[in-house]
Amino acid sequence: MFKVCSSGAGTCGVFLGQKDSKHFCGTSCASQAEVRTMGKRVRANSPLNELQRYFFEDGQVKTRPTLCIRCLQEKGVKVPRQCGNGPSAFIPRSEFAAAQNGRDEKAKDLFIDVFLQSNRLDHLTTVMGLHPSYLEAFLRTQDFMLRGDGPLPFHYRHFIAIMATARHQCSYIVRLQENEFLAQGGDPDWLRGLTFIPDKLRRLAELIKLLVHQPWLITKEHLDDLLKGPSSWALSELVQAIVLTTHFSSLAGMVFGCGVNPEIDMEGGHTCRPPSLGDDPSSPSNNNYSDESEGASSNIEALMQKLRELEEQSEPDETQEEKLKKFEKVEKQNVELSPPCDDPCQDTSDLSHYLIEPDFKYKDFAKRGEVSQIPTFKAQDYSWEDQGFSLLNRYYPDVAPMLDDKFRLAYSLTYNTMGKKEQVDTSLLRRAIWNYIHSLFGIRHDDYDYGEVNSLMDRALKTYIKTVCCYPEKVTVSHYESFWRDFKHSEKVHVNLMVLEAKMQASLLYSLRAVMWLYTR
Repeated sequence: MFKVCSSGAGTCGVFLGQKDSKHFCGTSCASQAEVRTMGKRVRANSPLNELQRYFFEDGQVKTRPTLCIRCLQEKGVKVPRQCGNGPSAFIPRSEFAAAQNGRDEKAKDLFIDVFLQSNRLDHLTTVMGLHPSYLEAFLRTQDFMLRGDGPLPFHYRHFIAIMATARHQCSYIVRLQENEFLAQGGDPDWLRGLTFIPDKLRRLAELIKLLVHQPWLITKEHLDDLLKGPSSWALSELVQAIVLTTHFSSLAGMVFGCGVNPEIDMEGGHTCRPPSLGDDPSSPSNNNYSDESEGASSNIEALMQKLRELEEQSEPDETQEEKLKKFEKVEKQNVELSPPCDDPCQDTSDLSHYLIEPDFKYKDFAKRGEVSQIPTFKAQDYSWEDQGFSLLNRYYPDVAPMLDDKFRLAYSLTYNTMGKKEQVDTSLLRRAIWNYIHSLFGIRHDDYDYGEVNSLMDRALKTYIKTVCCYPEKVTVSHYESFWRDFKHSEKVHVNLMVLEAKMQASLLYSLRAVMWLYTR
């Protein structure tokens, strides 16, 4: 009737549900007061009485929760334990030791805040904790989106997050947001699918579909349609929904790109079988990534040499036509990097009840050998800094500065290292990655020399970024291991942060431009 597991942060979680349930469907008791409250509602002849005896001794919670679990095991209770070795299937557990052991004070403080707010320290937060300054901005922004001022009810916000991440089959975020949706008083029937939700939310599904996969198709007519009719949206509500959709759909790429493991109370996140030697947390990671890859030093030296050459050369005197040809060359190369259609998805959960047109996916902005029917988005005509920021700030105050801070942090974040090399200026490399991500969505920066993209980014890096950005559910450990084998894991995580933010910014630019068109055309 009950199952007990470690929350991973020094307390025990009690999950109540059906005896043979595949999912934990109860609540976690994170404090003695909560357990006492729960206990008052338990009948005298309930099996929970025996559970309480294990957890309490003279009214006091035992100081070491592991003793409670040991008692349960001795009584024959099957106690689930975490599957996987750490927060990530791609990154060795040892990479997170500094933050988890408290040696990184900033990360430790952020982890404590997250645990106090949600009763868990989730794996995604732990992975982001490799970059505490970014994590701080991320948590502040996401918390405001979900819990701060805004026109949308709180349970609507969480359901929009579910609809957005379900399009990438990201059950990790979907399950977390389902729990938050219910905690905010959401109707459990809504979790049965789109046919059970209000018409107002259901009408949003078409816009979400485009925002997640092909934002360049969004027109002012899509928005105008939602602003009319009996189940209409206010423009401020619609703008908040757009921000939530772009944020969470981009976040799905971070989950898959870093191989974030399921939480213990998720499907695939726990097992009741006894641990084997291979499951020993102290054993090396199961992945074969090695910082001592053959040729590692020479690869970094070659990249550093290219950076030095680009820094030293004078800016080429090129016409706009010549710059455009370089951009079109990058676009054509993007088409060749599409993953095979039969690549298996990392997450096999069925989330189709949250979708319309589940087969609608990303398509290359520029088709091979064809001229795109959609004009290239010129950043000089509509940019985040000059137009997007002010428009968003008008309809969704306070969130625009937070997003701006988050974009800037992801773009400018540097420790001046490349692998084991120190005192390295990585600004040109970061700019190439950011502009390359924008090119996947048809956005061209007129003042940028796209020849730098091919100079600084090899095929493996481009393939990984495109997969994380456009088909995140198909990312594999092979994709992760194939690029930058000589770089630190934290540097690879930074690439994922840039994908998250550059993709979100690209989707926002298309949708905010459509908002502007509502009143100017």
